[in-house]
Amino acid sequence: MADDLSAVAHFLYEAGTLKNTRRTGWWMAGVRDPESVAEHSWRTSLIASVIAKLEGADPARAALLAVWHDTQEARTGDVNHLGKKYSGSADPRQVTTDQTAGMPDVLASAVREVVAEYEDKESPEAICARDADKLECMLQGLEYKAQGYQGAQRWIDNSRGRITTETGQRLAEELLSHDPLDWLRSTLGETGS
Repeated sequence: MADDLSAVAHFLYEAGTLKNTRRTGWWMAGVRDPESVAEHSWRTSLIASVIAKLEGADPARAALLAVWHDTQEARTGDVNHLGKKYSGSADPRQVTTDQTAGMPDVLASAVREVVAEYEDKESPEAICARDADKLECMLQGLEYKAQGYQGAQRWIDNSRGRITTETGQRLAEELLSHDPLDWLRSTLGETGS
């Protein structure tokens, strides 16, 4: 391959920092060790593929948009909504442009296109990926609440109210009707909760 992959190698190390970058909003709910941005992005990608498939969109594309949706936070950190009120927010497109500088053009343009599509909020896949982002936050809030973090209710309600697709709304209602360990009880054939 003629293209220098040095910038790609640097980005892959940079992306790895997201495994240690905590989602800071959860600290306000009292969560001592909140999920990382990487953990959030992983489950968001799964949810995006589910929503997209059920909505008739491309599940692989929706998952791709979701997996890249917070990569900029390797540079900006996870700035929660309160923090954005005071610090503003970096344009994800510009951060991505900086992150992909020096990469082979075919790769850099593809990554920039993915981030732009997510940020434009227009394609069916972007809509599904954005719903997945909200649904994952709601789901994480339900899990934290089950662990005793009652302050997570604010995130559950806020996220629930921002879901727009029919599938996302139906899935949210289903999640709200279950305990986070119902899947295990069902798998083990246990009855009752």
